[in-house]
Amino acid sequence: MTTRFREVAERILDALLETSPEWASELGDQRFADRLSDHSVDADTRRVATLADALSALDEIDDTMLPPADHVDLEMLRSRVSADMWRCTELRSHTWDPLEHLPGDAVHTLLARDNGLPAEERLRALAARCRALPDYLATARHRLDEGPGMPRVHVETAASRTRGLIAMLGEEVDALLDSHPSLRGMVDPARRVAVDALSEHSEWLRARVDSATADPRLGERDFAAQLWYTLDSELSPDTLLTRAESDLLGTEEEIAELAAEYDGKPRYPGQVRAVLDRIASGTVTSSDTVRPLCEEALEHLRERVAGLELVSVPEDPVRVIPMPEARRGVSVAYCDPPGPLSPRSEDPTLVAVAPPPADWPDERRASFYREYNGTMLRTLMAHEGVPGHALQLSRAAGYAGGTRVRHALRSGTFVEGWAVYAEEAVALRGWTDGGSRDNLALRLIQMKTRLRMIINAILDVRTHTRTITEDEALTMLTERGHQEDGEAVGKWRRARLTSGQLSTYYTGQWEVGGLVRDLTRKRSGAGTREVHDELLAHGSPPPRHLRVLLGL
Repeated sequence: MTTRFREVAERILDALLETSPEWASELGDQRFADRLSDHSVDADTRRVATLADALSALDEIDDTMLPPADHVDLEMLRSRVSADMWRCTELRSHTWDPLEHLPGDAVHTLLARDNGLPAEERLRALAARCRALPDYLATARHRLDEGPGMPRVHVETAASRTRGLIAMLGEEVDALLDSHPSLRGMVDPARRVAVDALSEHSEWLRARVDSATADPRLGERDFAAQLWYTLDSELSPDTLLTRAESDLLGTEEEIAELAAEYDGKPRYPGQVRAVLDRIASGTVTSSDTVRPLCEEALEHLRERVAGLELVSVPEDPVRVIPMPEARRGVSVAYCDPPGPLSPRSEDPTLVAVAPPPADWPDERRASFYREYNGTMLRTLMAHEGVPGHALQLSRAAGYAGGTRVRHALRSGTFVEGWAVYAEEAVALRGWTDGGSRDNLALRLIQMKTRLRMIINAILDVRTHTRTITEDEALTMLTERGHQEDGEAVGKWRRARLTSGQLSTYYTGQWEVGGLVRDLTRKRSGAGTREVHDELLAHGSPPPRHLRVLLGL
């Protein structure tokens, strides 16, 4: 039965990858690097049939006869196929969300790293994708025009990203062509076709901004389903909201006590914000200092985490880059590891950090650099880099299982949960040895990110169940989360652009913390590094499945 399951799993995974060439390229599977996804009505019909066949094939597997690792792979694959089926037949975001159709990932993946594909082949694949863009974008416009209507925030973000994608096809393609100038005669005409197609699409988007009046909020029914598939957890929206609102109160008490300690004064109204503002003003950043400070923080974290024996630190390179404009508009930073399905692993992990939007007024741009002050960047690099995403995803890439399922499918709940847990683990142990004031400042800033994480979940639920207004959201973010104006505005945008993802941080840290606690109890006598290494040795499965793999 194990052999049969593994054969079925590989066939299903191949089918999923073939229908989503951009995702396959991102994972390092370059068999479809010259293609773009088909979003036509006929393709929807074919995809639904493929997903239905996949579910039937998985249902025929007697999971009681599988070893635990394969049983987890089966459940992860079943969850992914079920989620894809629901999103294709029920949510149908490709009929109302223009961001679903942007080819930014299709281009960026080929330019940013090789993922096992030599530069010459990447350029040929890029040219093929560029030539396909006119028909691809025409299909997108047809589906969106025939759909139920687009939300304005999605249209505005898509238009901005389209302009960034046009820019990406300039200098970045030229840089890759420098190594193979003989291919310029093939690539240049193809990218001119792509730029013309993208320019037409950008105009189409801008012309629809004012008429894009659809509500970006999913509503209770669809959000409950989205949350289920995103978290792979039994938490209902109501339970999640109740728990988060309770934890918010408790965390506010904790940060108030810590602020009083830092201040050297008894607690008083407004003290937390005053202390956080003082820390921010003492380490305020600028467009010239963000990247160097991130790089310095990463270098220090490698040594600090290893010295604390917090977790084994791989030697894999990590590089900080400006976030490509075609990927901006949702988050301030992300971690982009080498494709886990790539036959090569020399590529560095990329930690991308976005500057404030160019169209922000000066004061709002200044608020960005107060929010992402030097101390906050230390926490950000602990989350995105070491010991957070870059370290965890590097360890996950080393997992050797019976199928590729756990390399292709990652639980956002576990990935984000570990990163939140990791940043707190660093803050609790200090940036340096001893009780320095810098360590206390780091702990305060990390507590602020904990407030942010909890509010993320509250905002996610209340936004999509239509129980919060923009003014209420911004007030909660700035007054209870102590966020700067620019950060709050960006988070409100993100809450409407995404659904479910903002809840992965809070749910994940709660579940990962429970795993660490229970594993520490079970491995009595094991050190912190041994416990964390064991936790990270199974890829990135949902926490509930990891609990089974760990025997908890």
